[in-house]
Amino acid sequence: MDQKYISLRDYVGKALNAAKEEFPNITVIDSDLDTSTRAHDFAVEHPESFVELGIAESSAVSLAMGMAQEGMIPFYVNFAIFVTGTSWTQLRQACYENANVKILGTHPGMDDGPDGASHHANEDLAITRVIPNITVLVPSNEKEVMQAVKLACEIDGPVYIRVARDLVPERESKNVFVSGKAEIVESVGYDVVLVYEGTAAKQAHEVYDGLTNAGKKPTLVNIRSLKPIDKTLIKEMAKKTERFATIENHTVIGGLGGAIAEELSSFSNPVKLMRFGVQDEFTESGKTADVKKKYGLDSEMIVSSILDEL
Repeated sequence: MDQKYISLRDYVGKALNAAKEEFPNITVIDSDLDTSTRAHDFAVEHPESFVELGIAESSAVSLAMGMAQEGMIPFYVNFAIFVTGTSWTQLRQACYENANVKILGTHPGMDDGPDGASHHANEDLAITRVIPNITVLVPSNEKEVMQAVKLACEIDGPVYIRVARDLVPERESKNVFVSGKAEIVESVGYDVVLVYEGTAAKQAHEVYDGLTNAGKKPTLVNIRSLKPIDKTLIKEMAKKTERFATIENHTVIGGLGGAIAEELSSFSNPVKLMRFGVQDEFTESGKTADVKKKYGLDSEMIVSSILDEL
């Protein structure tokens, strides 16, 4: 059967609409990008709970903090670079107050290829996970987007949800999306444990297939919750393998690779870590697939590198 691919941002409005049925005090704040983020689907269904604030990202987070104080569950939906980068100071303040603010970023990493470095969010995981009190979720399929939005409503405090604009495989999760719990997607052995964040799902699955086709025995792990991270599963995997490889649509500094490195460094048994993603550089404009290939998120190159190591 041919693999089908979907864009997760197409489920943002649907997820918000579904959550609204259970959590009627949800409100959504937009910064002139609702058609691009698909928050427009929520605006059509719930215009009374939708606020168009214009290009005022920091003010949007401030408004969200005020709404949270009044008992609402505000979701600020925007491109990842703006909702975490442009508004970082206010986001940090919201976390300092442990405000019940939800941040949802689409077009993460290099997903907004043609708009170049100014729109590429290759640092959003690093700059969110470093802030106390915030939960960082990275869904990898339609069901996980729906569950991540619902889970964010259940969490009393700030949450960041990172949602792919580029294509990811259409697949079913094996278990319910839970904060702090990863998922073993596939496993035929422990030559290498491949760990990915949701927006790099396509490349991660291709790498897994490439390694198995080459006769190797990898395990594929969907991290899903970057903060809190599944320390137990990482420790279990570290006992079974000599090599981890992280695959992320993000800089290898401070994101998924950094988080896994922090955990592995605390174990007594040595485990080698290979980090695949953007190196310490700004990415340029181009077709999304071409930009990802040039800057390290390329499945063929990753397979080749891992085979060389093995």
